[in-house]
Amino acid sequence: MRVMLIGQKWLGLEVLRMCIDEGHDVAAVSAPRSDDRLAALANELGVPVCQVPTALGPVWVPDGVDVLVCAHAHVFITSEARAKARHGALGYHPSLLPRHRGRDAIVWTLHMRDQVAGGTVYWMDDGADTGPIALQDWCWVRPGDDARSLWERDLGPMGVRLLRDALRLLAQGRLQRHEQDPALASWEPAYAVGKRLKG
Repeated sequence: MRVMLIGQKWLGLEVLRMCIDEGHDVAAVSAPRSDDRLAALANELGVPVCQVPTALGPVWVPDGVDVLVCAHAHVFITSEARAKARHGALGYHPSLLPRHRGRDAIVWTLHMRDQVAGGTVYWMDDGADTGPIALQDWCWVRPGDDARSLWERDLGPMGVRLLRDALRLLAQGRLQRHEQDPALASWEPAYAVGKRLKG
């Protein structure tokens, strides 16, 4: 598969490594900062890097891309950018969508005392974490967990694995789309804002 990776930090870095290990052709990487770990590894590997200057991105998508892969992207992938990839864009969200849409999903999972957490690979659309579900998995929230422990132990590695599996299935023409049930959906704001709103 010829992919463009949009992301940052640990997840972006590990997904780039996974793509290389799986034999995918990484056409380009988009990261928010030139000194991000993802950008640094892409430069080391000779993969073209473009910086996302705003919350709208990526601005540039190379020709002949099969799929955009979003790993800790925190940018809106425009319909024009998605249309440049043959299969559109896949993203990873660290919740069991449609629950906990929004950028602080893990913090809200803990704040709401959920006993089960999970991750979702989904087809990106014009909404905030609203696109059809491709793959999901779950894990227990353990006593004493904080956002970092839950991410490092379960949800981060789960994201790499689910994106790996999604790309394998996509290459085989077997990756599915399941619409999210709006009756089960929740969306929370950035946690600091939500904390002020909820007292």
